[in-house]
Amino acid sequence: MADWSSGYVVDVEYTYGFYQELTPSLLGFLALLQGVQSPDLASPSLTYCELGCGQGFSTNLLASANPHIQFHATDFNPAHIAGARTLSQSARLGNVHFYDDSFAEFLTRNDLPDFDFITLHGIYSWISPENRRTIVEFIRRKLKPGGIAYISYNCMPGWASTMPLRRLLVEHTVAKGSQLSPRSRASTFLDFAETFNKLDMRFLANNPKLAKRLERLRSQNPNYIVHEYFNTESNPFYFMDLAKELSEAKLTWVGPANALENLDELHLTKEQREFLAGVDNVALRQMTRDHMVDQQFRRDIFIKGPVRLAAHQIRDKWLDTRFALSATGAKIPREVQGMHHTVKLQSAIYDPLIGALDQGSKTLREIVNEPAFSGIGFDRVVQAITFLAALGKCHPCLPDRGFSERKLQTDHFNRAVAAEARIERKYGYFASPVTGGGIASDRMAQLIWLALYEKEADIVRFVDKALAEAGQRLLKDGKPLKGEDHTLELQKRVAEFEQDLLGVWANLGLGAPVAGKAAELRRIRA
Repeated sequence: MADWSSGYVVDVEYTYGFYQELTPSLLGFLALLQGVQSPDLASPSLTYCELGCGQGFSTNLLASANPHIQFHATDFNPAHIAGARTLSQSARLGNVHFYDDSFAEFLTRNDLPDFDFITLHGIYSWISPENRRTIVEFIRRKLKPGGIAYISYNCMPGWASTMPLRRLLVEHTVAKGSQLSPRSRASTFLDFAETFNKLDMRFLANNPKLAKRLERLRSQNPNYIVHEYFNTESNPFYFMDLAKELSEAKLTWVGPANALENLDELHLTKEQREFLAGVDNVALRQMTRDHMVDQQFRRDIFIKGPVRLAAHQIRDKWLDTRFALSATGAKIPREVQGMHHTVKLQSAIYDPLIGALDQGSKTLREIVNEPAFSGIGFDRVVQAITFLAALGKCHPCLPDRGFSERKLQTDHFNRAVAAEARIERKYGYFASPVTGGGIASDRMAQLIWLALYEKEADIVRFVDKALAEAGQRLLKDGKPLKGEDHTLELQKRVAEFEQDLLGVWANLGLGAPVAGKAAELRRIRA
């Protein structure tokens, strides 16, 4: 392992993920859920920093969808930064800056601005105490008053039973051979877990949830397993301890960076909620809640100097916020499941709400002024929007102003992403100029979008050729399709794209097809 790694895995590339919680518009919305002021997304001079950006895909995507924000990101793995810069150049991004600095080096730079947002995803639990102190000092110095800090980390008590098993499995894997490839390290790790499970170990019998966790790991990318379990440092935190560390940067906890986590009525019993209401200390209350739900991973929003909004300010901000759907109405579940309760969504409010947003993004003010909502109170509409956001199907949006610039930049980015889909399944998201964040897109959808973007006369032929040039075919029941069967399956996928994604993506600014393309898709389906 390289000497400069400080015990962090650097000989294995991290995955190319996008993490919604990093999205500025979503962070602002989640702060609003807590009644707290956040940086004004209409400001032309916003700044954003991601610490430990990995492959930089999230940063690049967000930069493309938010050209009014200057993005800075660092990761001390130079291979990651080289790849991130290549993507930013392919996407023609001029508002993103990548550095291969360590946290200590980044702290001493004198060419960085102060930031409105500082984010860390999947970093804090896997670095040394010295690096954590450096990060806290960086946030103290560089986060603006009123700025948002987002942090995710492994936590207790959910990791309490996993830590001893992790240590045992890693030690056995390392003893097997330190020069194992990433895939071999991951498979050896899992093989030992299966062996131990068959040895009737009392530890595993006394911690039955470990079997389910290990089973889930078998479906994970081997590189993820290596990064998650093989770093020298692995520190799940009690919330009280983490909050105390971050208080040195003058940060105050505001709330979870996940709309579903805000809905305690779904996750806790009445008695649990009543008990928590009697705990005045916020950090102790959160730690107690973590024990109630056996929390193992937290995503939290902190603000340097949070400003509480008055009731009329909260209402005005809600009314001015634009929302958009990322699925057709038919694909949106009509219930929300929590740990203790399931809430069924009432048709009387959700049908008109989904129907209104099916037509395109709208502000809450536009929605409540529609005749269908004349008998529905403001608070009920806010609750309905929150539940749809918790389902991951409704997203807060950027203001209309600046859309044309955002659209131009996201088109460049999405084309760069889709170009990679010609070769391999590498990225799983497009950028939306409407939400300012990422929209899930699998390889087939990216290729179909690329065909539309390039004004291809025959979508099926274009996708078929792209797969053939990559030496790949679609699979069915685990077997590659050939000839007419392959063509029929492609026609089916294109038809599904038209039905499920075409209109939704147009509403999200991913580009309505040029004249005649919708008819072309319908012709292909027929």
